[in-house]
Amino acid sequence: MLGDNQFADERGRRPQGRATDPRDSFVGGQPEWVGQGDEQSTVDLASYWRLALKYRLLIIGCFLGTLVIGATLTLLMTPIYTAQATLQIDREAARILDSEDVAPRENMMQGEEFFQTQYGLLRSRSLAERVIESLGLASSNNALEAMGVEAPEAGGTAADQASRRRAAALKALQDNLSVSPIRGSRLVAVGYDNPNPVVAARIANGFAENFIQSNLDRKFESSSYARAFLEERIAQTKERLESAERQLVAYAANQQIINVGEPSEGAQSGGATESLTSNNLVALNSALARTRAERVAAQERWRSASTSDLMTLPEVLQNPTIQRLTEQRALLNADYQQKLSIYQPDYPEMLRLKAQIEEADGQIRAIAENIRSSIRSQYQIAANQERSLQAQVTGLTGDVLDLRDRSIQYNILQRELDTTRTLYEALLQRYKEVGVTGGVTANNISIVDLATPPRKPSKPNMLLNMALAALLGLGLGALSALVLEALDETLATPDDVEKKLGVPVLGVIPLLDKGVTPADALGDIRSGFSEAYYSLRTALQFSTPDGAPSSLVVTSARPAEGKSTTAYSVALNLARVGKRVLLIDGDLRNPSMHRVVGVENERGMSNLLSGSADLAAVVQSTNQENLFFVPCGPLPPNPAELWGGDRLQQFLAETRSKFDHVVFDGPPVLGFADAPMLAAAVNGTLFVLESRGTRRGQARGALRRLQVGRAHLLGAVLTKFSTKSTSYGGYDYAYDYHYGAEPEEKVGKKAGRG
Repeated sequence: MLGDNQFADERGRRPQGRATDPRDSFVGGQPEWVGQGDEQSTVDLASYWRLALKYRLLIIGCFLGTLVIGATLTLLMTPIYTAQATLQIDREAARILDSEDVAPRENMMQGEEFFQTQYGLLRSRSLAERVIESLGLASSNNALEAMGVEAPEAGGTAADQASRRRAAALKALQDNLSVSPIRGSRLVAVGYDNPNPVVAARIANGFAENFIQSNLDRKFESSSYARAFLEERIAQTKERLESAERQLVAYAANQQIINVGEPSEGAQSGGATESLTSNNLVALNSALARTRAERVAAQERWRSASTSDLMTLPEVLQNPTIQRLTEQRALLNADYQQKLSIYQPDYPEMLRLKAQIEEADGQIRAIAENIRSSIRSQYQIAANQERSLQAQVTGLTGDVLDLRDRSIQYNILQRELDTTRTLYEALLQRYKEVGVTGGVTANNISIVDLATPPRKPSKPNMLLNMALAALLGLGLGALSALVLEALDETLATPDDVEKKLGVPVLGVIPLLDKGVTPADALGDIRSGFSEAYYSLRTALQFSTPDGAPSSLVVTSARPAEGKSTTAYSVALNLARVGKRVLLIDGDLRNPSMHRVVGVENERGMSNLLSGSADLAAVVQSTNQENLFFVPCGPLPPNPAELWGGDRLQQFLAETRSKFDHVVFDGPPVLGFADAPMLAAAVNGTLFVLESRGTRRGQARGALRRLQVGRAHLLGAVLTKFSTKSTSYGGYDYAYDYHYGAEPEEKVGKKAGRG
């Protein structure tokens, strides 16, 4: 027991309280850091490699097993021989005659449709039946056995047996036939698989030959059908042609439609037929147009003659008589003017000249009047001719319109006659062509190479089968590994803890070898066991903004996971760096820390929480400087009620002024309410997990209870981690140090029991 002065804090430390960082508690059902490590944009190939190493024996076993099975099955298989015949398929057969065949023009087909049709015909049931008939493959049971087909059971009538043999042979042919087009060419390989190479070649050639013959038969059947069809259609068309001619002649006679010469282009296209009436109308209409033009010209001349000066008319000026009289008058007038200078106007000679001039003027006026009268007469004659022709044209127009009405049915009959005559002539021409080409057998398929018995079997292919078996084995092994990994509930590595639980790992404690106790390992500061807890202490320094929490509880999901050793080691390492640390055995149901520390368990935490003792009465010193210990004390009947009382908060408040850190070795979480209540009262909770011992469901249940209790979870510690069976992150968790010139010696072995 220590006195009160041993707990006095003379250094004036400021008591540490609960962290105020919002990240110090669970938020929204899970910690804020849950799943952050999973947000990776690239595939983690290293994790798959570690998974392969983890299940390497399973993957290798599947790989070797499938190889053995594949090799065994390959050796037990019956050798199969493949014989191939090569065909050339052209889109158009050789043209012997310059006339179209009655079959469809295959060369007009576009793309791969034509060739795909030919491949389908090669695989057709009808062709296989032709091969069976031509080669006699279903004639007897011996024939079936010769081609490697088991003979059907005997029984029934001979027809039933023949039908069963035929069905068996047909199935064998369709199952073993292969049609392989040669890319980029018109060649196609027709192959057949059979245990007997001679039979394989015989059947492959049978398919090639019968395919050519079936193609020729289809062409011949098409030609025969075309001849019969054309004969029937020609007879029908001939009757229709004769009937159409009789109807046309009878209608023309009844309607008095007389055609002149050959039908015009309009009539051929459905217009009016040329007749006498229409020809007369055309002639009269042309004459009317000419007469109308003449009348217009005569009318214009008369208008000019009636309104203009008579002597200025072109007809008057151009008249020869008037021109001659005008010349004579001009001479007389000149003579008169000359003599007027000598004689008086009343002189007889002058009077005679003047009379002659007046006579010439009268003659000119008389002739001009006659010309104007002639112009008027011409106008009147032209007008009368126009009226007469117009009346005739009007009359003929009615006749032509009536003829047109009566010619509608005539034209219909005429077109029917022309169409029927054209069809009849085309059918006759086609019938003659079919008659000529019917005896010519043209084929667009030919054999390039006949099949020969192969020397080596094509199946089984040992290399291919072994490669497939290897791929299958690797795939089966990988699938099994993935399934086992998905079903694996254990937490073996820190990576499992972070990915499956979403809890950061603060430390990894190695598994101790047999015979090595945790006390021995912790006593050697150079051991890997001690170094692992040094790393845990360092991680705790960065777990909160204020460093390692002032009060800390170490708990686990279930007992025997190493929480007591972890609590003791954390307290020990904090004390080694000069911190005043109080270690408390908080498991009031199954205490064990007093045996680790090596003190008595007469009084302890149960006395303090029940009020029967104070802090100074229960604190005990240890062999380690700065490390003090409070045992459990007598087992109370109601531990949960003690943890839920006010004495715990008073106790924590009292220890803040006397110790730097208070470490609780808490009880397990599952099954009791002690751990969540204790975790809710302290500043931090350290969750201990046993490698390959704690199952994922247990850990999640414990974390969920801590979450409900509003615990501040700092992280997890993975204990009993075996570096011999697990490689994590590409390196082992080895904490072995060698100082100075000392020989290499692994003091702290990787093995540990909690």
